[in-house]
Amino acid sequence: MAVLTPVEGRTLYTTRFTLMGGEAEVKFVDDRGRDAATVLAREAEAEARRIETKFSRYRPTSVVSMINAEAGGLPVVIDDETEALIQAALDLTALTEGRFDPTVGILRRVWDFRKAVVPSEEAIRQLLPQVDASAVILRYGTVRLARADMELDLGGVGKEYAADQVAELLRTRGVESALINFLGDVRTVGRRGDRRPWVIGVQDPRDHSRFRFRIRARADCGIATSGDYERGFELDGIRYHHLLNATTGQPARGLASVTVVAPTAFAAGQLATAAFLLGPERGLRLLETSPSVEGALITEAGDLLTTPGLARISDLPGGH
Repeated sequence: MAVLTPVEGRTLYTTRFTLMGGEAEVKFVDDRGRDAATVLAREAEAEARRIETKFSRYRPTSVVSMINAEAGGLPVVIDDETEALIQAALDLTALTEGRFDPTVGILRRVWDFRKAVVPSEEAIRQLLPQVDASAVILRYGTVRLARADMELDLGGVGKEYAADQVAELLRTRGVESALINFLGDVRTVGRRGDRRPWVIGVQDPRDHSRFRFRIRARADCGIATSGDYERGFELDGIRYHHLLNATTGQPARGLASVTVVAPTAFAAGQLATAAFLLGPERGLRLLETSPSVEGALITEAGDLLTTPGLARISDLPGGH
């Protein structure tokens, strides 16, 4: 755990660990000593790993794997946390008119972004009937996948949820200043230890060596980005990526990335995903009409579209 002393004798602690196939970083300010900070860092990591272990489709003992194993069979009893995440995924399906779907993960059987494989239209068409959020039935504390071979995947909502949960854990432990960064999605607690805003760089989706702009994060907010560069490849001048439009089984088109600032990381992640899948015009309109939300959309052509208030909290032209 790295230790820095920024101002006023208060200590900034930083801990890093692997999470969900990427890097997680938690920074927090505390003045109760190294031993207490070490306990806090371990608790933060344990909470993040608890959520990954519980909801990862890659773990055979996870609740998601248990639900998928019963597809087409009996309902599975779930707790309130699991029900809330599944309901959030279904709400995102409604918001995007089906473009997002928590059962779209089955298409990974034909899409291989590591090997740069573009599946045939027929291969996609054969799997699309299994992509159907309406067949995810939540009822009386249970969930059931109505058809055999369906797969539930909560990866679209889990990372930002974990960031929020870690933020709340730190707050309950008396931390007033923290930044949680899980694979590029961020949740803040208060301001930095020197009372200045946390500054978050937003990567250029086509030039990873530079930031397209920076955001001065307000206290207690979430920042999330959805981009076509996270997992994908280019073939014959066409970019193929993992953000699939569930209604077609093809990568969503029109945008390279969407960054959203919202009251929580969870809300920011949902809206970033929704805006990306809806495309430039409808995505921007969604962000403009969402309360307490600012955002930026970068099109495939490199154009920058922003909500009116983003310049006030960023280094975009016109910012302060």
